Amino acid sequence: MPGCGLRPWPFRARRAKDSRSIEALQVILVLRHSHEIETSSQLKQVRYEIRGKLARRALELERQGYEIISLNIGNPGLFGLRTPETMRLAMIENLPASEAYCNQKGIFPAREAVVMQQQSRGVANVNADHVFMGNGVSELIDLTLRGLLNAGDEVLIPSPDYPLWTATTVLNGGRAVHYPCPESQGFNPDVAAIEALITPRTRALVVINPNNPTGAVYSRECLTSLARLAERHNLVLMSDEIYDQIVYDDAEFVPLATLCNETLCATFSGLSKVYRACGYRVGWVSFSGAVDRSESYMNALDLLAALRLCSNVPGQWAVQTALGGFQSIRKLCAPGGRLYQSRQAVLEGVARSRYLRLVPPRGALYAFIGIDTQKLPSFDDETFAMELLEQQHVLIAPGSSFNTTYRDHFRITVLPDEDRLAEVFQRMEHVLEQIADRPPQLETA
Repeated sequence: MPGCGLRPWPFRARRAKDSRSIEALQVILVLRHSHEIETSSQLKQVRYEIRGKLARRALELERQGYEIISLNIGNPGLFGLRTPETMRLAMIENLPASEAYCNQKGIFPAREAVVMQQQSRGVANVNADHVFMGNGVSELIDLTLRGLLNAGDEVLIPSPDYPLWTATTVLNGGRAVHYPCPESQGFNPDVAAIEALITPRTRALVVINPNNPTGAVYSRECLTSLARLAERHNLVLMSDEIYDQIVYDDAEFVPLATLCNETLCATFSGLSKVYRACGYRVGWVSFSGAVDRSESYMNALDLLAALRLCSNVPGQWAVQTALGGFQSIRKLCAPGGRLYQSRQAVLEGVARSRYLRLVPPRGALYAFIGIDTQKLPSFDDETFAMELLEQQHVLIAPGSSFNTTYRDHFRITVLPDEDRLAEVFQRMEHVLEQIADRPPQLETA
């Protein structure tokens, strides 16, 4: 056929070659002018090692086939502690009513159940309009601080702390000021030291009771002093009480809101720990005390709650059943109960060790274990945690992750059963013996 032959092929080849050259040049230009995407500068002050570098390395080891004993997170469901069946049934029965958005504060039965619990504990001046449901307490910590803080405002946070409080303060433009809870005082707050840290920019005082990570349960006298301190300086009290019913032996949990009348008190709790329902992501914050002087703040929180539309609706249907039903956590924390016996196994494991010390946890799900630095003077919590993971496949949280100034502690959860915990302490002792046997100049290598 006319026009058909071999002549066009060199031309097409040249076009293809030219096209490839242009594409290569474009790639070179893109690479030359590209750079790594920068992150927010606020994140430089944020840490959450509980799910950080160590947890990522543990995941890599699991993918290689190793079994990891994960003690870094208080996640009851991973250790066979089930959510009460009545709560699951309450969700199932109300699924048809869970498909639409609910009110931004949450469904009324859940909020009213929180009010009834608070009133039964002696908290005055609280009603359903002062209760906000959230996707776990974590979301509500962010929401309440976002509604309160201006750039540079200060929040008093315990050290050691649950690091989300520090991170959220920073991310909302505030400054976290850590107040001491010395080991020598059973990790209880030093109230005089707290007052010395207050400045004109201080807006809130955070109290975590029962405490994570230390397991301290604050006395009525201590909590009364904290309430009076907040009232004198017009600080918002933010009381993280997610472990409110998890107490051991003779420890008494006292709701901080029962002691606070002259300033605003925000009480945080939820289904995650007491009711073993972490995955439901249901938490709440209830406000009491000086709510009559907090209308603009309540309106700000209502606005922020509306912006996220609402929290998880199915899980909210379990709240009324949870708070009004049989409190199975009490049996778990009593002698012979699963959590009590696991805590005992931790106490025994520390007592057998040549290198460990512990202020016995009186509440919550953790033990904040210290090292005898006379025997291991160059001990470093992060180095030890990585060695324990690599050698013995046990994942823990370094103590400095909880915003401490010292590096001779680590946190574990007491959720595993007694036999598993006994095995954990054997593995720990093996690594600690290795550290002790090293020449001093190699201890931190």
